[in-house]
Amino acid sequence: MPTPLVECVPNFSEGRRPEVINAIVGAIQTADVRLLDVSSDSDHNRTVVTFVGTPEAVEAAAFAGIKTAASLIDLNVHRGEHPRMGATDVVPFIPIRDVTMDTCIAIAKRLGKRVADELNIPVYLYESAATRPDRENLENIRRGEYEGIKQAIKTDPARTPDFGPSELGTAGATVIGARPPLIAFNVYLTTDNVEIAKKIAKAMRMSTGGFRFVKALGLLVDGKAQVSMNLTNFEKTPIYRVVEAIRREAERYGVGILYTELVGLTPENALIDSARWYLQLDLFDTTQILEWKLQETATTPSPSAEIVPDARGEAFVTAVAAGTAAPGGGAVAALAGSLAAALAEMVARLTIGKKKYADVETEMLTVADAAQALRRQLLDAVEEDSAAYGAVMAAYKLDTIHPKRDQSIQTALIGAAEVPLMVIRLSSEAIKLARIVVEKGNLNAASDAAVAALMANAAIEGAALNVLTNVKSLTNRSEASRLREGAVTLREAARSLSAEIVHIAESRAGLG
Repeated sequence: MPTPLVECVPNFSEGRRPEVINAIVGAIQTADVRLLDVSSDSDHNRTVVTFVGTPEAVEAAAFAGIKTAASLIDLNVHRGEHPRMGATDVVPFIPIRDVTMDTCIAIAKRLGKRVADELNIPVYLYESAATRPDRENLENIRRGEYEGIKQAIKTDPARTPDFGPSELGTAGATVIGARPPLIAFNVYLTTDNVEIAKKIAKAMRMSTGGFRFVKALGLLVDGKAQVSMNLTNFEKTPIYRVVEAIRREAERYGVGILYTELVGLTPENALIDSARWYLQLDLFDTTQILEWKLQETATTPSPSAEIVPDARGEAFVTAVAAGTAAPGGGAVAALAGSLAAALAEMVARLTIGKKKYADVETEMLTVADAAQALRRQLLDAVEEDSAAYGAVMAAYKLDTIHPKRDQSIQTALIGAAEVPLMVIRLSSEAIKLARIVVEKGNLNAASDAAVAALMANAAIEGAALNVLTNVKSLTNRSEASRLREGAVTLREAARSLSAEIVHIAESRAGLG
């Protein structure tokens, strides 16, 4: 049965200090979740993080992110183009797979109460989790922003939070809720006249007579007028319809669309719908997409084969050999780390239930569970590494006059270094498990424990090279130093531990 998945897309009021952004993301990544995207904007002074996992894991990760943001962000000094009321401004939960909206509502309410009780932060529930109709819309809750709410919350009953005190501290207030997938989409105009953007935004948003599932603001970003939008139901109000409406409105004022941008992730069908409309592909079928067909053939079992390698086996090796830049060494390093954890898990399970090893059975059960979690995280990192590399390439391909090219490159490089650093940390945990099982595990599998150590060491060595490569081009030297030192320190420890494990395995097996 597939694992239930919930998506969480918290918005944090920080887009300029990499060290703060990385601390928040690091707090989220420590939980058993899969990080999908981190998108920061210095003008908005805002970062949007996207991650998925089981309901329990996502709830825990969201709290960790909120707690870290509260300790590092002071709303009294925060300034940015985007409206905000909290260090962690808004935290939506979205049902993705085998999860109902009711489950996400329950998560929002539990998290809201915990944030209020443990962090003393006022919490408002919104969208499907709202406790009253006027709080379904985020715009209503956030009206007045931090500065206005700071006074109103003390005296206005309409501003009383759902959880927590009627008083704002430096972390402000947080809005938590449950909703369907949302697309954050911005349109930049060929003007710096923000009043034009505001007029167009007014014509687009539902609250002032525009499209039913559109929320919009007119802002000045990078010296250009921007129509910043949230599209809350792309199937009923598609992207292309909104873009064409903005184009027509802009023509009224003698301007046009310079370019558009997605913030964070978008459902694939939203882009397919736009391509179908713009290209007039009325008879288009998604089975005509090459990558879809390749994925289908890679994962369809052959009826004549007794054992069919899964898509991350033979298909992955073929993809590495294809002569493309990704998947490459970073993804292979992550796979090596996953195999190391798998071998440590195997040795532990070969030890469990054997009378000869009854005194270490409890410890082996713990090792097996820990190795299983590491194996899955490292397997996810295979795809995360390729995605991080893709983000770097996409940033470099931006036009040299694009106002966000340099920032995008730096953000992508940090992400491309953070993924292999995570692989190093996880593989370091795997090699520690190998040390336990090589000494206490089933003697007949001692050589397997040694191979686990060698594979973990290979993963760490390979991932360290990727970290060092990516930090070379970072302009933030303190950030580069942090990443480099983290990789080098763990690499040195792994080299020593790997040699020790191999020596123990040889001694136990009488090979020395």
